[in-house]
Order: sequence, then structure tokens, then C-alpha cells
Amino acid sequence: MSDQEAQSSSLLRSSSIVSVMTLLSRVLGLVRDVVVAQYFGARADAFFVAFKIPNFFRRLFAEGAFTVAFVPVLGEYRAQRSLNEVRLFVAHMSGTLGTILLAVTVLAMLFADYLPWLFAPGFRSDAAKFALTGDLLRITFPYLLFISLAAFSSSVLNAYGRFAVPAFTPVILNVCLIASVWLLTPYFAEPLFALAWGVFIAGALQWLFQLPFLAQQRMLVWPKPNRQDDGVKRVGKLMLPALFGVSVSQINLLLDTLLASFLEDGSVSWLYYADRLNNLPLGIFAIAIAVVVLPSLSAQHASENRQRFADILDWAVRMVLLLALPAALALVMLATPLMATIFYHGEMTAYDIGKMALALQAYGSGLLAFMLIKVLAPGYYAQQDTKTPVRIGIQAMALNMVLNLLLVVPLQHVGLALATALSSYFNALMLYWGLRRNQTLALQQGWWRFLLKVLLALLLLAASVWWLMGDAQQWLQLSAWQRAQRMTWVVLGGVLVYFAALLMLGLRPRHLRGVRFE
Repeated sequence: MSDQEAQSSSLLRSSSIVSVMTLLSRVLGLVRDVVVAQYFGARADAFFVAFKIPNFFRRLFAEGAFTVAFVPVLGEYRAQRSLNEVRLFVAHMSGTLGTILLAVTVLAMLFADYLPWLFAPGFRSDAAKFALTGDLLRITFPYLLFISLAAFSSSVLNAYGRFAVPAFTPVILNVCLIASVWLLTPYFAEPLFALAWGVFIAGALQWLFQLPFLAQQRMLVWPKPNRQDDGVKRVGKLMLPALFGVSVSQINLLLDTLLASFLEDGSVSWLYYADRLNNLPLGIFAIAIAVVVLPSLSAQHASENRQRFADILDWAVRMVLLLALPAALALVMLATPLMATIFYHGEMTAYDIGKMALALQAYGSGLLAFMLIKVLAPGYYAQQDTKTPVRIGIQAMALNMVLNLLLVVPLQHVGLALATALSSYFNALMLYWGLRRNQTLALQQGWWRFLLKVLLALLLLAASVWWLMGDAQQWLQLSAWQRAQRMTWVVLGGVLVYFAALLMLGLRPRHLRGVRFE
């Protein structure tokens, strides 16, 4: 096996490990959403906003801008500096980040009653819901501090090739929230407070869980704030523009929440559940690929190996197309059956299912773009170029805002989801052309044959899903067991048809491991 093939095989293996761990987390996340939906129905708008606000800042300070700025710099330190210098950089970076996060958390808790004015102004028409959102936010916001420190630890572990532990860590959040619904709700007059405390506890546990594994890598160091450290300043310089660029999708989702707060009661919940289901394939596949691709791209950039850099990006794009297209097709065609199978229990009504299914179809239509953004953006960040994604991100967010205003009146909450999908395609296309223009992404020989095979398999998948699904509305008349049983057959049948078609068309597993595709 050549060095290039070995490298691509390693990427596939690492991506598979992250995908399996992420699948476990996402399945538990789905169970969590089912439990919350069964207990609260579409009445959890206040909690979803109180949880979404610290999650938004987490994207800025943790998985988002910080990670894409920190990982390339850490990669350079590992390649060019001694172990002691790397440890000192980690100490300075963790201390500086922790200090900033602590200050932001304290300020947010002090002004928690006012933050809903910014993120959910429509709640002002319901004084009780508005006040409840602020009270919940005061409990959930410390999650930002804990989960950002956990994400910092994850970045270090990923840089050392330890992908499984960071990918498993989100399981803790889902377990804590499920347990809080089952165990803590009887102790609160307002049951949503149980969920808020579950978020708080989960954040702390996720951070503590990572520490022993950092110690194994000799990277568990005492934080020492030092904003004058050369590495810290470089991360800060890269992070400032990336704060906006990498979080465009999150900003778009927050804009959706803001506008949805003015719509029919339950709109925030409908969008939340639809987005959660749409994020299932996004997290399992695209984020897993992006997690392992960024350190590899950073290493190739540091060694000035442009050919391998381009090969890795090409591999990532092909993997996304192979997985995103069937997942998007399934979400759009099976929207009502999926929502009915997963959420049609307890307090959730058939009316809610219909509204959620429409939102899922809109989000699902943009799944390919969401996934491409995740793997194309690292192509810029690995080169320590955060300005280009920022410029593209600003343009995409402006387009999203215009589309929101144009579509929200005629389509209500569905218009918000559709606007996010359309603006994401613009974002992905601009990222793609930028990489092609600077020759860091080039389509390899046989690429179009690969795409044709995927599209032909997709046509067979669509026919099989249509035949197996039947009338979507009839799923609401089935029992929970009947829906689950039938959905199992539809999913298994669709997966079998799609991959059998690919095999018949000549695609083999070795083609996904090797760099060159024929």
C-alpha cells in the first residue's frame, strides 16, 4: 500500500471510529428528544431557547471558531517544538480561554433576565414564558464554561489521534437529560427546571470525563493565563474572524428562533425537533469526517505537501456525497413517517407531527450543503485562512436574513427552515469554488463516474422508499409498535437497495480507502 493509500485508509478508519461513537451519542440524543417530547410535547419553548443560547456561544468558544484556530497552531507546535513547549502552550491557552469563559458566564448569569430580549423577543407577549426563559438561562449558561473546557480537551486529544474519547463525551449530556426528566421533574413545580439542572450537571461531567485521558497524553497541565504567549496570540488572531465564519449556520438557526418566537405557539419546538433529526446524519457522517480531516490537513500544510492536502479534501467531498444524498432523500421522503415513529407519543399531537414534518423536509433539502460546509471549511482553516470563510459566511447570512423575511410570512416556520437550507447551498458553493480557485481542491480522475454511480443508486433508493413507505398520512393511524416495525423495514430495505446498487455499479470498499478513484 502506498503512503497516500495508507493515509486515506487511516482517515477512513478514524472517521469510522468517530462515526460509531457519534452514532451512539446521536441515538441517545434521539432517545432524549423522545423522552422530552413525550413529557412536554411542544410546550418546552422556554427551555429550548435557554439551552440554545449557551449552545450558540459554545459554537463560538468551543467546537467552532476556537477549534479551527487552535488545532492548526497546536499541530505546528507538535511538529516543530519540544514536548515542554507544547505543554506550556496548552497551559497558557487553557488558562486564557478559561478566564474569558468565566467572565462571559458570570456576565450572562447577571443579565439572564435580559438575554431573551435579544434571542426570543416574541416571548414578550407571554410574560410568564419570558420570565421563565430568563430563570432557566441562569441555570443553563454555566454549561458554556464546562463544555468549552471539555471541547478544548477534545481538541488536544484529537490532535494526538485520540478520536474515540471526544466523540463519546456527548453521550454524557444525553444520559443526564434523560435522567433529569425521569428522576428530577417530581421535585420542581415547573418541570422544565429539571432539564436546566440536567444541562448544568452534564457540562461539568463532560469536562471531568476528559481529564484522565489528557493525563495519559501528558497534556494535563495547570492553566496559566498568558495572553502575551506567541501561540495564544496567533490563536486569537485566527479566531476573531472565525468567530463569525464558522458559526454562520448557528447564527442562522438563532435567527430562525428569534423570528419563530413571533409565530404560532410551538413553532420554536417544531423547528428544534426537525433540526435535531436533520442533525443526526450531519453529526454521524460530516462532523466525524471533519474532525479527523482538520488535523490531517493541518499536518500536510505544515509539511507543504499540497498534493496530499488536495487528495484529503477530495476524499472528504466524495465521502460526503456518498452519504449525504441518500440521507437527504430519506429525510424528505420519510418526514411524516419518521416524525410519527419517533415523536407521536404522550403530549405530542398529530397537528404537531404535521408541522414538524414540513420543517424536516425543508431542513433535509439542505442536508448536502450543511455537510459540505463541514468538510470544505477545514480546507481554509488548515491553511490558517479564516478570512475567506468569514467573507463567504457574511454573504450567506445576509442572504439567509433576506430569505427569512421573504419566506416567513407565506410559509411560517417552514420558510425559516427553507431559508437556512438555501443560504447554506450558497455558502457551500462559494467555499468549493474558492478551494478550486487556489488549487487546494481538484477533482481526480474518475470522479464523474463515481458521481453517476451514486445518482443511479439514488434513483433506485427513491423507488424502494416510495414503495415501502406507502401513504405517509396512514402512519399516524398505526400503533407505536407498528410504526417502529414498519420504519425498521423501510430503513433496512433502503440501505440494502442503495449499497447493493453501488456494488452492482462497480463501487467497492477499497475505492473509499484509496486516494485515487477509478
